[in-house]
Amino acid sequence: MRTCLKILTGLFALIVILMLAFMAFSWAPDRSVAELKPRWAAPPSTFIDVAGLQVHMRDEGPPDDPIPIVLLHGTSASLHTWDGWTDGLKASRRVIRLDLPGFGLTGPFADNDYSTEHYAAFVHAFLDRVGLSRCVIVGNSFGGQIALVATLAKPVRVDRLVLIDSSGYPLAPGSIPWGFRIARLPVLNQIARVTLPRRLVEESIRNVYGDPNRVTPGLVDRYFELTLREGNRQALVDRLKLVPIDAITTRIPEIKKPTLILWGGRDSLIPLEAGHRFTKDIAGSRLIVFDDLGHVPHEEDPVRTLAAARDFLDQRH
Repeated sequence: MRTCLKILTGLFALIVILMLAFMAFSWAPDRSVAELKPRWAAPPSTFIDVAGLQVHMRDEGPPDDPIPIVLLHGTSASLHTWDGWTDGLKASRRVIRLDLPGFGLTGPFADNDYSTEHYAAFVHAFLDRVGLSRCVIVGNSFGGQIALVATLAKPVRVDRLVLIDSSGYPLAPGSIPWGFRIARLPVLNQIARVTLPRRLVEESIRNVYGDPNRVTPGLVDRYFELTLREGNRQALVDRLKLVPIDAITTRIPEIKKPTLILWGGRDSLIPLEAGHRFTKDIAGSRLIVFDDLGHVPHEEDPVRTLAAARDFLDQRH
């Protein structure tokens, strides 16, 4: 009995030592917006007040564009994911992008409500704030789901819709990034509030790219540092606690706007099956598949994906 007790005590002590060593090695406390601004909010970045939040945004291109393009990023991303698309569009189109609450430099919702409906209401408040009565909405992943709900809430405001590897149906992922897994696990998600191994961030990004060799150190820096923005890690934990609502799925056929669907054929987080389902449920929609790209095809290959979407984006009603 005493021998077993000694073994158990020794194992417990070893686990504690390993945990302390891990925390010491990967210690990464929150960073303030002031610390992160010089690198990640250089011009043309600006901050505007929307519903009490200082929202990080960029507004580029001709201001007289009658139907601007609004870009919504996915979970754990930021407005920088659209750099390539913006560079290709801003000579002829007004392009507006923002860090959604809980991500990038905008920071968490004060009320900790991370439902899709709350995000959609926030997007409309943002559009009110920048004076847009009509726009094209482009959304990737969770940003696509927000775009869907925002369109259902106020269809008159949306001219057309682009969904890129969008969520909206119950997920059956083939591979989930480690960062998302940890955010869902009790105890570990609390440790993750003060620790963040850079290697974990890198592996999570590589997991969603069709070609992991496209993941650069600069890209990893961006995701790593913006995750450390104060409040973002807890916001991710709070959002991933939510149970998906099937009501969103049942309402997708109500979308009547011209819709383009772009998908990475190597997306293991939201497999291509969902893209085909969107095409079936949204009347008149068109699906374009990039066989070699992953979950963020607009970021992985902005030139090719934008070229495929340009004619659709340039159509005006």
